[in-house]
Amino acid sequence: MSGTSEGPAPAADLDRPVATESEIDTPPRTEPPARAPYSSVFTAAPLAMAVVDREGMVVSANDSLAALLGSASDELAGAVAADLVDLTSDARTWHAYREVLRGRQSRLRCTRRLKHPDGHSLWVQVTVAPLPAEDRAVLLSVADISSRRELQGRLRHLQMHDPVTRLPNRTLFFERLSAALEAESYEESGTGRIGLCYLDLDGFKAINDTLGHRVGDRLLAAVAERLMRCAEEAGHSRTSIPLVARLGGDEFALLVEDSTGTEQLAELAESVLEAIQDPFDISGQRLSVSASIGVVERHAAGTTPTALMQAADTTLYWAKADGKSRWTLFDPERNAHRMTRQALASTLRPAIDRGEFRLEYQPLVGMEDDRLHGVEALIRWNHPQFGVLTPNRFIGLAEEDGSIVPLGRWVLRTACGQARRWQLDHPDEPPIFVSVNVAVRQVWDSDLVADVAETLAETGLAPHLLQLELTESAVMGSAGRPLQALKALSDMGVRIAIDDFGTGYSNLAYLSRLPVSVLKLDGTFVRGFQYDDRDTSTRPNPADEVVVEAMIQLAHRLGLTVTAECVETSAQATRLRRIGCDTGQGWLYSRPVPPDRISELLGTPGVQAGVGNP
Repeated sequence: MSGTSEGPAPAADLDRPVATESEIDTPPRTEPPARAPYSSVFTAAPLAMAVVDREGMVVSANDSLAALLGSASDELAGAVAADLVDLTSDARTWHAYREVLRGRQSRLRCTRRLKHPDGHSLWVQVTVAPLPAEDRAVLLSVADISSRRELQGRLRHLQMHDPVTRLPNRTLFFERLSAALEAESYEESGTGRIGLCYLDLDGFKAINDTLGHRVGDRLLAAVAERLMRCAEEAGHSRTSIPLVARLGGDEFALLVEDSTGTEQLAELAESVLEAIQDPFDISGQRLSVSASIGVVERHAAGTTPTALMQAADTTLYWAKADGKSRWTLFDPERNAHRMTRQALASTLRPAIDRGEFRLEYQPLVGMEDDRLHGVEALIRWNHPQFGVLTPNRFIGLAEEDGSIVPLGRWVLRTACGQARRWQLDHPDEPPIFVSVNVAVRQVWDSDLVADVAETLAETGLAPHLLQLELTESAVMGSAGRPLQALKALSDMGVRIAIDDFGTGYSNLAYLSRLPVSVLKLDGTFVRGFQYDDRDTSTRPNPADEVVVEAMIQLAHRLGLTVTAECVETSAQATRLRRIGCDTGQGWLYSRPVPPDRISELLGTPGVQAGVGNP
């Protein structure tokens, strides 16, 4: 029927008779009918209602409202309506209600929780709508929505809790975390700090894959029980218990609001580790897992949920990388290093194309004649943001993402070209060789033999003036393609050197089967020679010199030459010369320098200490 509206009829209609079909043609009566039928409807209506005057006082209330409020209908007349349904509990609702009473607002609808006289609580939806102006009243209606609220609560619980562990799920966790980081939640009271233990089970995937998801789910439920026990014990003497949540898979979180500092979080993490390390009895099987935990504790002010979770995730990764079955505290400096590492990794490949790399060269000096025999090419990255970076800052990244291949080609080409230029610029001097470091990935991911042959052909450098350095662990484990490549390079005339010898396998017998011509002793051996004959208070360990001398003699018996790294004092050089070391490299002779400084050293009768230093 068009023109109808929801809700009870306006009060003005109470004075107007309702026509029936038989009365349509009958002349209107001079006396209006009584209001009794409408009063009966109002009184018997199942919807709880009351007529309230503009002053907010109840004029009349029906039996449904009286029953809902646990009172008699006649007792409600004259009562303050706002007090009956709690409209004064918050300023916003109270203001809106008064605006409806004054006729400035058309309707108010709100939800309230009321206390019944018998002690139980109920949820109601309150609606206040104005009656016609001449009635100078409003209609208050109250609907009991307790059952609906209860159903909504059950549905919300199902939506916000994990069905396997019955813990709060990811959604509820972030809801609580966001609320805890809002200013009003920590500014008025509490410590103003927040803590988080973010944990992941070690070895859970193996159990899940081998024993099935049913056993895996039972294990997760058992872990959840132990985490709850840890949280309850941690909150026993405090104002609140940490929130335990399952974030997904085998990841859990313990949120500590109003934390008292890192010590509290460390104690909680320790208790969690101990609780989980005890074996679990699941379906008659004894299962063991451990946990890695990332711990973050900080001021709540200025922290966002995203920032806190990123820090926790990073710290959890550190805990796993450090050996698992442990907790690790967030370290801002370590995180800054990680961020720098990520920044370098993302700009490494473009930097090659932009020409941000350069080479410096460190002399390799003959122990017997103190003359320059060769140089080692050392790469530097002129980073626009971080300045000059040494290889230890980016070579590992280059090996991880494969950019070591194009970078290695650039180093090889640049170093060989520079060695050839020195040879052409100093035709009267014996040519010096150039030593270039090579990563194993360059052998696997590229045709190193072809790259070297092409570079030597382009630059005109003789093969015996190129030396390729590989780490000891890479060379000693060479087999298949790497070994074939090394043999092909050696057959070509290129010298192969083992870098940092003595730190890895040290399998000297294996050297006889490798195409190696040079051993470079790691600097840790050479440092044992660093003492002064005139200082009687310091004496070296005789074993150092014995070990080095034995390695040098064995290398010579195998037809290899030996280079000592990290030679820093003349005393070291003297002892190395006495036991037969062939060449030395280190700050005694020169730091890594630009190509023009090497040109200055060529033709000099001897490389003395400090000559090549900048």
